[in-house]
Amino acid sequence: MTANPSLIRFLIIGGASFVITMVINYGLKIFVIPDQPVTALAIGTIVATIFSYWMNKKWSFDDRGELRTWHEMLLFAAVSLIGIGLNSAPLYVSRYFFGLATPNVSLLTQEIADFASGAILGTLIAMAFRYWAMNRFVFPKARVTTPAAAAAVAAAKGLAAVSTATASTAAQASRPAAD
Repeated sequence: MTANPSLIRFLIIGGASFVITMVINYGLKIFVIPDQPVTALAIGTIVATIFSYWMNKKWSFDDRGELRTWHEMLLFAAVSLIGIGLNSAPLYVSRYFFGLATPNVSLLTQEIADFASGAILGTLIAMAFRYWAMNRFVFPKARVTTPAAAAAVAAAKGLAAVSTATASTAAQASRPAAD
């Protein structure tokens, strides 16, 4: 389980962000803007995303971060905006395409559909995308930058090519000759 500590930390922060999102979402949805569930979810997600950035930077991906902070924040904002869209899309589809809202369905059915589509499905889709995008773009692993390190990588690739060619030649030599 400790093979990928950044993933475990990312999931813990994701769990805390989920709680933040749900508290804000349902607080807004019940008390402030009951007729705008997608907006309530988006606002909750935005607040949780800000929390998520700082925690991921300081804890999940603390061994990375070769980018300048402003560049990193810009990439994080772009990834997060896409994530907010991905998180809100299933709720939007549930409410406005499938009509799973009152008066078409009961209030209980509406709330179950909202939770299943927005909180569960949307969060899972957005979480998978965010982890991939943060790992790839926002907090990338350090790249080889020194000439010595580049030469070592090139030599390793060359040795791999040589060993592959040697294995191929040995395999051909061990086959019986065709008549």
